[in-house]
Amino acid sequence: MDQLLSGTGDLPDGARAERRWRRSERHLEPPSGSGARVMEKATAMPDLSIEGLTLALPALADRSHAVQDISLKIGAGETLCVVGESGSGKSMIAHSAMGLLPKAVKPVRGVIRLAGLDVLSLDEEAMEDLRGREIGMIFQEPMTSVNPVMRIQDQLLETFEAHNLLDKGARKARVIELLTEVGLPDPPRLAKAYPHERSGGQRQRVMIAMALALEPKLLIADEPTTGLDVTTQAQILTLVDNLREKRGTAVLFITHDMGAVAEIADRIAMLEKGVMVEEGEADQVLGAPRHPYTRKTRKLLAAVPSLTPAQLPPLPDEAAVLSVKGLWKVYRKRGFFGVAREVRAAAEVSFSLRRGETLGIVGESGSGKSTVGRCCLRLIEPDGGRIALGDLVLSELSASELRRQRKRIQMVFQDPFPSLSPRQTVACIISDGPVAHGVSRHTAFAKGRELLALVGLPEQAIDRYPHEFSGGQRQRVGIARALALEPDVLMADEAESALDVSLQAQILKLIKDIQSRLGLAILFVTHDLRVAAQICDRIVVMQRGKVVEAGETASIFAAPQHEFSRQLLAAVPGGRRFGNLPTRP
Repeated sequence: MDQLLSGTGDLPDGARAERRWRRSERHLEPPSGSGARVMEKATAMPDLSIEGLTLALPALADRSHAVQDISLKIGAGETLCVVGESGSGKSMIAHSAMGLLPKAVKPVRGVIRLAGLDVLSLDEEAMEDLRGREIGMIFQEPMTSVNPVMRIQDQLLETFEAHNLLDKGARKARVIELLTEVGLPDPPRLAKAYPHERSGGQRQRVMIAMALALEPKLLIADEPTTGLDVTTQAQILTLVDNLREKRGTAVLFITHDMGAVAEIADRIAMLEKGVMVEEGEADQVLGAPRHPYTRKTRKLLAAVPSLTPAQLPPLPDEAAVLSVKGLWKVYRKRGFFGVAREVRAAAEVSFSLRRGETLGIVGESGSGKSTVGRCCLRLIEPDGGRIALGDLVLSELSASELRRQRKRIQMVFQDPFPSLSPRQTVACIISDGPVAHGVSRHTAFAKGRELLALVGLPEQAIDRYPHEFSGGQRQRVGIARALALEPDVLMADEAESALDVSLQAQILKLIKDIQSRLGLAILFVTHDLRVAAQICDRIVVMQRGKVVEAGETASIFAAPQHEFSRQLLAAVPGGRRFGNLPTRP
């Protein structure tokens, strides 16, 4: 199993048993240093025990219970992955253990025991003392879980102040120690930064440091790698696993990413609509489910995209619909006395896109891929280069001329919820674009109904608001809105990254079906190489604003020529279980 976790080979027989044995041996060793408290707390009793947990939903919900009759146990040094689609109830289990349930969700049965205490019976003051000391949590989106107007060090110091631990000098020293432990560069400098000044991966590491500050027995990680690029995902997974090894911490890992599950899970619990349908050792659940006809287990495993590129039909040799040549974009951060820093987001980027083709732009966070896509739409003004839609040079158009031509290139955003007006019905959201370009409201509404059918939504959805849809349904509304203007080019910016694997599969199939019907050219920006393998005819690999490799998807995945391309492919979580990694030259 260690070979699988490190991505260096296939799963050897008995490796997981050996790993568990080594863990048990480690807990018998005499503790020393800061880990002494953790080892002292480790006992034969499970760190977290959930028995018969049932959580009731409000009357108007689509089902009566968020979770029903859930029983789980996690021991010291063990990682239990709770897996399921959006809405399966997995995050509700985590929030129950933390005492952070929404007011509308009520526990009606069951017991949650942590450190010998029944969590559900504790008042808020007792839970505040328990949080941090005995249980820590890494939230899915760190930017919404930290204070944007407080420096990073102040937010970590607040943890010690709230629990009245250590003196002022020791607190500051411990903050630097924690930031160092989670692998952040230049901790003294980073500690003085604000959250928005750090990358997504660094913010997630700060969240991990906050969760581990008081050395809790149990660490809950709620979708900690969702939306991160593959190299950052690999770093976060390795970090969590190493901290578990070092501290003997029990880890409850909430995720829909089966690749991440294959990397770190000791045991897996599968949920469907609040009901546990499968629970057991990771090898057994992933490799040989006890219930092969259980729809959830089979559906989730089958939906994991493979790293082996799909066999896509050959494309006719046509002129480029979109061509980009020598694109430059530099972001400038100004200080009090002029330009303080420049970040080169795109440098001499060139590519072309033909009708009916899907071109993927892949790379790490900060590689410039989204900047390039937004420059193509002139949502961001490029600093240099030529962008053309057929014979029309977009980069040379005035604002008024560009407004008339925008319908020819449309965008599907990463997160549909903030990109859809909460005050408008789907009818208005889809029809506003055509109406702005001279189409009558009646005709636009009729077209909207046709588009809803095209993206697989019922006709009655036309009168609903965005909050009344699931994440996958909102993404379908976003696609319908983009198609309403009958564009030549559709740009999808991480359009699948926040969705679970089964919803991803549905959205990707939908995009390919629409493309085949309408002959769309698609510019697909993604950090998910599995998705790129299944949907893209060609890919462009970007690193630090530059194109380091470009070509047919199958060729690059089979024999990547650039070292960075090889690193990206090797970093894909669970690559050896869910798809063949490239043969290294």
